[in-house]
Amino acid sequence: MNNARITGLRSVELAVPNLTQSVAFYSKVWGLEPVSSDGETIHLRGNGIEHHAVTLRERPTAGLLGVHFAALNREAVDALYERAKAAGVSIAAAPAELPGSAGGGYGFQFKTPEGHMLNIASDVVRHQTSNNDGSVPNKLSHVVLNSAKMDQQTAFFIDTLGFKLSDKTDMMEFVRCSADHHSIAMARGSGPTLNHMAFEVPSIDGLMRGAGRMKKHGFNVEWGVGRHGPGNNVFSYFVDPNGFVVEYTAEVQQVDEATYEAHDAQYWREFPMRPCRWGIATMPSNRFKAAAAGDFSVADPEAGKRCEEIMAQTLGR
Repeated sequence: MNNARITGLRSVELAVPNLTQSVAFYSKVWGLEPVSSDGETIHLRGNGIEHHAVTLRERPTAGLLGVHFAALNREAVDALYERAKAAGVSIAAAPAELPGSAGGGYGFQFKTPEGHMLNIASDVVRHQTSNNDGSVPNKLSHVVLNSAKMDQQTAFFIDTLGFKLSDKTDMMEFVRCSADHHSIAMARGSGPTLNHMAFEVPSIDGLMRGAGRMKKHGFNVEWGVGRHGPGNNVFSYFVDPNGFVVEYTAEVQQVDEATYEAHDAQYWREFPMRPCRWGIATMPSNRFKAAAAGDFSVADPEAGKRCEEIMAQTLGR
């Protein structure tokens, strides 16, 4: 079945120790909007059509709980379920109706061979309205997963889920499920943990204004502003109060399936400007490196308190 593939990245699901502070960060500082809640869970949307881009669940410790993808219809979900089952991975349950607080739809949950939790769904509610603030992310652009078994992980995304290879470097392998250069990348590491999550803003101006808002509220740029090699996207990276790496990105390369050819690690070793095409961004901070490796000791409780104070001020308390 040609439609039996993932068609897009929808959202990322995070465990956070302090839900109030995390919601304050992602809404009042990062720029997302709370759209629905259910007990100790809150979903936040971007400025695009997807029901939500981030799910926050209060848990004792921070961590990645899952990555959510879209499929065209229920038949595609069922076919992908059969493929995952044939691949022998751990599956939570057969496809079923999903909670309305999360946008509803029809889908299932499973793990990659290495243990990353993934979710596929169709018929999830989408938004018709947006605002004109260009510093607000349109969508979750991509998620980078740390992996100790990159070849196995990449093969699973391509062979079972229908992704296509975009590029390989010595440190990462990039795969796509849409016209965006990559929706998922595997980073060489101890895995399976979250390396970072990137949110697309509509322009470089929007990215700079978002970065300015972050700095205004006491969050340092940990890497950037610069322009990547693979993907050609503009980037600025920060660390949230929980120790997750978050990225504003813009101008992600759009892939023409008829003409695009993937590049190997040797190509990128010889690329004239690394790690930034502009030569402005040099190397990421040590804090970025630790957070991207899954070291939550870099979490900043004081930053969480600041976000909570910002939230209280906006509510007039």
